Amino acid sequence: MTKKRIVVLTGAGVSAESGIKTFRDADGLWENHRIEDVATPEAWKRNPELVLDFYNQRRQQLKEVAPNQAHLGLKDLEKDFDIRIITQNVDDLHERAGSTNVLHLHGSLLSKCSSWDKSYSTYVDSDMTLNDKAPDGSRFRPDIVWFGESVTKFEQAIEIAATADVFLIIGTSLQVYPAANLVSYIQPEAPIYIIDKNIPELYGKEVIKIEETASKGIAVFSEMIRKPQ
Repeated sequence: MTKKRIVVLTGAGVSAESGIKTFRDADGLWENHRIEDVATPEAWKRNPELVLDFYNQRRQQLKEVAPNQAHLGLKDLEKDFDIRIITQNVDDLHERAGSTNVLHLHGSLLSKCSSWDKSYSTYVDSDMTLNDKAPDGSRFRPDIVWFGESVTKFEQAIEIAATADVFLIIGTSLQVYPAANLVSYIQPEAPIYIIDKNIPELYGKEVIKIEETASKGIAVFSEMIRKPQ
């Protein structure tokens, strides 16, 4: 029997319980840096050393944290469902929890790519330096989608979202585009669940709200979705 497919869109709220800071804190900074100084193509041209240092620190921080109950709960759902995760997060906590189908919309801290051709990328888990060169002769840069860059994996995400029997949104304000537009591609008959302490508005869509943290919310969702219909 074919398993019911649950497509999950995750945001910073899923990783926050592991100790990873959300992308924008209340002061508008990310780890005490202005977004414009560390997460734009212009920042890379202006001060590549600062950008590399910033992402090197994020990569090292990643080694100090572990998946939380939200990540583990999603993995547990694979026992009974076909789980496809689309994440806005650049950490690898879903994979470390054991999830087997994860699409990183905004790139990964554990990947570096050519400055000239982002389609060439390779694994990295150590500090990057200005001397790191790609085979095409360009400087390796973090394989992250920066502000002002296109989200090349969005078409793939659309295709996944359209196959959902159930669509689950966890830990995202739905303020970052184009990711927030994925809800437009869900089939009308697929129910939408949202787990968040502050449920974002989805205009024109009926949603089932679970006003909890990610880890508590996954436990509630798991119980709801496993109940005989």
